[in-house]
Amino acid sequence: MTPSPHLHEALLTEKPLMRATRDGFGEGLHDLGELNPQVVALCADLTESTRMQAFAEAYPHRFVQVGVAEQNLATVASGMAAMGKIPFIASYAMFSPGRNWEQIRTTIAYNDRPVKIIGAHAGISVGPDGATHQAIEDIALMRVMPNMVVVAPCDAIEARKATIALAAYDSPIYMRLGREKTPVVTNDTTPFSIGKGIELVTRDPAHTKKVGIIATGTATPEAVRAAHALNEQGIGASVLHLATIKPLDRDAVLAFAQSHGVLITVEEHQVYGGLGSAVAEYLATTHPTPISFLGVQDRFGQSGEPTELLEHYGINEKAIISSAAQLFSTPVVL
Repeated sequence: MTPSPHLHEALLTEKPLMRATRDGFGEGLHDLGELNPQVVALCADLTESTRMQAFAEAYPHRFVQVGVAEQNLATVASGMAAMGKIPFIASYAMFSPGRNWEQIRTTIAYNDRPVKIIGAHAGISVGPDGATHQAIEDIALMRVMPNMVVVAPCDAIEARKATIALAAYDSPIYMRLGREKTPVVTNDTTPFSIGKGIELVTRDPAHTKKVGIIATGTATPEAVRAAHALNEQGIGASVLHLATIKPLDRDAVLAFAQSHGVLITVEEHQVYGGLGSAVAEYLATTHPTPISFLGVQDRFGQSGEPTELLEHYGINEKAIISSAAQLFSTPVVL
């Protein structure tokens, strides 16, 4: 197995660095305040939770608190973008885009306004808040929308880089973030570019059994750790991290499928309409490949601790290892 210079040095240790992706967004937004005077921020009464607080305090004249009015959040931002501003809007993903999808569609995407839509507290790992607050359909909702770019950073470092990149990208963009602290996967030198995937683990070429794991967002650290365990147990596993789900990095996906033969997709999202669907839709017409889809299997979330929920829904390291073993009917240590 080839060690990757893109991985954080502590990821595979017993004490990986733990940070929430929403924290990386907050840092990146604050940095943008100084870098680009056209950047403005709007929030729907969740300034601290979405980590917009630092920007709001540093640049109060460029921050708008719309209150609990997510539809207004989208439409006001669209108007500001039409006047040359670069608006970032933030709320819980269940409320934006969950509650204001039509306003995003009509006022932002239809008019191709470069508003940056930040959906925080996405996925089941929001934990005890339960099914009503666990956005596990948001990737599908936004991926189907014309003109919309969809981004899901894997850690806080990548979230900061992505936030800065979003401001320079002339398109409506949706970026989903997690609330809980998750392992930091990448490092400061790991490259990030919208629309480009990156191979974080390259399989041991000595293994005849080989599987490609494609992951996005906060499921990526689980995929990386699973791949290392599989390589140690005789299954050559690689990890392709796709921080951008739309537009899909087709070249990277095709090359990955061709070099592995079987794939596993992993996402903290419904298996319908998300990363796995995007990969399968593309490969079906170019290079049909057997795929195992790991994610929420057409169910709602529920209350629980994040680690409990990830195990319950089969989106953790253990589930990935088990799925790979089943593909080859190989006994493995879990």
